[in-house]
This record gives sequence, structure tokens and C-alpha cells, in this order.
Amino acid sequence: MHGISGIIYIILAACLLPYVFTGIAKMAGGFKARDNQNPREFLAQTKGVAARANAAQQNAFESLPLFIAAVLMAEYMVVPQSIIMTLGLAYLVLRVIYGICYLANLAMLRSIIWCLSLLCPIFLLIITIKIS
Repeated sequence: MHGISGIIYIILAACLLPYVFTGIAKMAGGFKARDNQNPREFLAQTKGVAARANAAQQNAFESLPLFIAAVLMAEYMVVPQSIIMTLGLAYLVLRVIYGICYLANLAMLRSIIWCLSLLCPIFLLIITIKIS
């Protein structure tokens, strides 16, 4: 992956990640076609792994705006591609690990990984400010 196309792939993967957790939540919760009339109600009533996967899905959606804004601002301000790619990949890997920790009910490790993933777009924005 080089240049802007690599960055686009990272953004795409970050945007699709919540749907992976949604699928896990539905499978773990025993989702049936009839539940599709109101899938949010179904997911809100799940327990255990399904409920944690749903929470991971919601958190993944919540973290996207900051990440996408940071990447786009960095790209706009011509931050070196290697920095954007490094922090973008780190964010993506950390978000996957975060989801795995959520599924495994590893609350303390999950919180640490969440903080590290949050630092990726924050550092990217700080670098962007320094360059401007």
C-alpha cells in the first residue's frame, strides 16, 4: 500500500470494523431472520459475548469521526505519508485488539488498548498542527 490509496484502505477497514462486531453480536446472540424487524431491540437484549460484541460495535462507530478527521486533516496539510500510514495502521490494529479484548471480557487490557488507539488520531492531529 502506497500513498493515498493505502490511507483510503485504512479508512475503509476502520469503517467496516464495526460491522464485523455487529455480525459477531448477531451470531452469538442467535439472531434469526424474524429479528430483522427490529435488530437494535434484539441487540439491546443480548447477554454475554453478544452484548460485548454489540458494545464493541458501538464504540467502534464512536471512535471513527476523530480518526477520519485526523487522517483527512493530516492528508490535507501534507503530513508525510509514512506518518499517516504508521498511525493509521496502529489505530486499526489497536481497534481490532480492543474488540478482541471486549469479546474476551478483558476489561483492564481493553481500557489500556482503547487509550492507545485514541492516542493515534490525537498524535496525528498534533503533528498536523506542528506542520501547519
